[in-house]
Amino acid sequence: MGIILDKFPIVAKAVPGGHVALTTADYFIDLGRKFSVWPLTFGLACCAIEMMVAYAGRFDFDRFGVIPRPSPRQADLLLIAGTVTKKMAPPIIEIYHQMPEPRFVVSMGSCANCGGPYFDSYSVVKGVDRIIPVDVYIPGCPPRPESLIYGVMELQKKIARMKIETGGGATAQQENGSRDLTGETA
Repeated sequence: MGIILDKFPIVAKAVPGGHVALTTADYFIDLGRKFSVWPLTFGLACCAIEMMVAYAGRFDFDRFGVIPRPSPRQADLLLIAGTVTKKMAPPIIEIYHQMPEPRFVVSMGSCANCGGPYFDSYSVVKGVDRIIPVDVYIPGCPPRPESLIYGVMELQKKIARMKIETGGGATAQQENGSRDLTGETA
């Protein structure tokens, strides 16, 4: 699939009226990506409980096409829920790089967003965006399941606006990897 998406814009532009075909392909590919977000759930603390509740009967997150996957090679969304410690940062980076492009990250809860109440601790990363790029931030301590559903719906809107012409859907920040290329966290 990746080879086809990489070569398709070049071939489509060479054909008369190829831009229309490219726009139509964008629409259908983005529609498929939008309604089949497969997260790799990475629950680290109390926010993980709220993430689990979102998949339970009352909220039924599966009806949005958001079905959790057990392997990073099958997932396109990394859902970080909870306190990220410096000891957990290298596995998160490794899992992030094992995911296929385009990949997305949702940071759930104040601990994952900015360190939360543990901001002054020597062992806590001051936000997961210091190690990997984040697409959607969900505030709260812990955020409600409705917040998670809303955050993923906003991510789906972002996915619907993606274009094949601009690197197969990956943003420049995602192609470069994390902001801190040395792997150290501040």
